Amino acid sequence: MMSRKLVEESRDAGFRDVPDHFKISNYGYGKDSVKVLHVVRNGLVHSIKEFEVGTKLKLASQKDYLQGDNSDIVATDSQKNTVYLLARKYGLKSPEEFGILLCDHFLNKYSHVNEVSIHIDEYPWSRMGFGKGPYQDLHNHAFVFTPTAIRYCDVTQKRGDSMPTVISGLSDLRVLKTTQSAFVNFVNDEYRSLPDQHDRIFSTVIRSSWQYSTVAGVDFDFCWNKVKQCILNTFAGETEKGIFSPSVQNTLYLAEKLVLESIPEVSSIDMTMPNKHYFNFDFSKFPKLVQGEELKEETVFLPVDKPAGIIYAQLDRKTVTKSKL
Repeated sequence: MMSRKLVEESRDAGFRDVPDHFKISNYGYGKDSVKVLHVVRNGLVHSIKEFEVGTKLKLASQKDYLQGDNSDIVATDSQKNTVYLLARKYGLKSPEEFGILLCDHFLNKYSHVNEVSIHIDEYPWSRMGFGKGPYQDLHNHAFVFTPTAIRYCDVTQKRGDSMPTVISGLSDLRVLKTTQSAFVNFVNDEYRSLPDQHDRIFSTVIRSSWQYSTVAGVDFDFCWNKVKQCILNTFAGETEKGIFSPSVQNTLYLAEKLVLESIPEVSSIDMTMPNKHYFNFDFSKFPKLVQGEELKEETVFLPVDKPAGIIYAQLDRKTVTKSKL
């Protein structure tokens, strides 16, 4: 869905009656939800990539809107066909590379296209494996859907731009840890009902996106996996003792900081982490069934995801000014 461009409304009542004073401030069209599966067969071993692609074009003129003149319109069906034809010719590697390819195609093929925007979701297929550890056998041609997180990207390029804007992202990354999390010493006033929580369950569903400062020579697959690993490492810590989280805000910031420290090609990253609460169930109401020592250890919790707190932040690299010395 196209985002709304906000403008200040005129207070001149007569202004609305003068057609010459109207203008189209934002526009475009395209094809959503183009699903494509690409199979590579290397003998008995097959590999797959499945994308869901959305294309958007902005034309140089607005005559299709203003005069009903369709002569410049590249039909959305043609845009759909382009996805399949380019996938056939070049294959599917990373979502970012395919998005860059589509932008380049539409701008070079149609001189009256001023801007191209591509959104791609990658479906998380993994090769089936049998056995454990180093002795696991991977299947030659069978795959299982493993939606730990959904990978996506947005690629935009305007005519005259030296390079496209590439934003990669992940969504639906749900995580949980049962300890090493607290939330204490927050504002205590007449509106507060939440007690200090010195040891709580921490769970969230992470959405994150990051922008690249360059696209030349970037290994987008490596970067996506690295960002995901930075987020998980900051959330969980080492395997035995983990890492303490004093707040969702601090964990979010440390994850973003680690990404920028680890991947120099990333210039900016944002993250959203909504709370997925697990509250203690009050068993004291059942003294005949739960007694004494049983009340001291919390083993059963009540999952509550609405309403939920929402925590977000964007971390950018500061512009580095070269010294004049």
